[in-house]
Amino acid sequence: MGNPLQDQCTAIELASSGQVIEISNKISYFDGLSSIIEADLTALSPDKMPAGWRDRDVHGELQFGFAGIEARVPMVTGSATVIVDAVCQRCLELMQLEIQIEPKLLLLSSEQSVDGYDEFEVWELAETELRPQDIVEELLIMALPLSAMHNKTADCKALSSSVDDEGREELVRPFATLRSQMIQNEKDPI
Repeated sequence: MGNPLQDQCTAIELASSGQVIEISNKISYFDGLSSIIEADLTALSPDKMPAGWRDRDVHGELQFGFAGIEARVPMVTGSATVIVDAVCQRCLELMQLEIQIEPKLLLLSSEQSVDGYDEFEVWELAETELRPQDIVEELLIMALPLSAMHNKTADCKALSSSVDDEGREELVRPFATLRSQMIQNEKDPI
């Protein structure tokens, strides 16, 4: 029995059958997503590399059908969620991001166009057949932030406060020495 996430079908076939596909796979199942995450994690020292990051679950559901009253435009809706390991671009430490997608797509060939479906995004199909896995993977990749950063100041070592020898909290200022050097250069030009 084939895996419906990997089976190639036309959008019309999926929509006509009202196909519902349960997503319950590991990150390693999605090659493109895995390679992007791996490239990001190479910034970490080997001792900080998270074990088992490829084994995190991607779960969700896709539902195919037709949009509109005429039932002639194939569409897919659903959701998928995964927690990925990433490197914070402020402090360069490991962090976890929850990536969620909720596609609401019209599946159209490049020569098709439709009006009146403002609540949908158009997913242009390069070929007549598609693999639902490719849609899920591309949407997850597009949902990844360009620069991953901790959401909370307390979680980011570059922004969180530290305690000095006398017990006072002071803010970590990574460019403080640069600023003092610039002030010194203004006072004593070369």
